Order: sequence, then C-alpha cells, then structure tokens
Amino acid sequence: MLTWNVTYHCKKGQREAFYRAICDLGVRDNSRSEEGNLRYDYYFAAEAPDDLLLVESWTEPALQQAHCTTEIFAKLQGLKAEYCESVEIDKF
Repeated sequence: MLTWNVTYHCKKGQREAFYRAICDLGVRDNSRSEEGNLRYDYYFAAEAPDDLLLVESWTEPALQQAHCTTEIFAKLQGLKAEYCESVEIDKF
C-alpha cells in the first residue's frame, strides 16, 4: 500500500476557492473511482488557514502513477498553479 499526504500551501486567502474548484472539477469522486484507490480525502488545517491537506492511499504504486496520467489530474495542475504557492508531499 502507498499513502501520500499532500499539503497544498495556498496563496493567502485562497484555500476555500481552491477547495471549491477541486470539488467542482470532481477530483475526489473521479479519483475514488480509479482502480486501486483506497482513500482520497481533504482536510482543512486548523492552525494553517491557507493549507489544505489531501490524504490519498493506493493499493500499489503503479496504480497511483497511472492516476497521475489522467486528464483530470492534468486539469488539477492548472488549479494548483492558480491557487497554490507550493505543494509538499510526504510518502509512506
């Protein structure tokens, strides 16, 4: 199993707009329907008002890598460029 904690460090005051844009795009629902996805959940950081945490788990690394080649993942990259200062990934 592979788990990634992805912390999106959003531009000041943009966390809510980024989260809404992700929801409107259907990123979570699409990802949850992909083969091998066990978890794809977003969390708001209480102490960091501009951070959004994504916890995603996959049955195997190859299926997570396939996720990174999807059309919706490519669209997510555009949203990250618009709303985020940086992204930090911890892999387990």
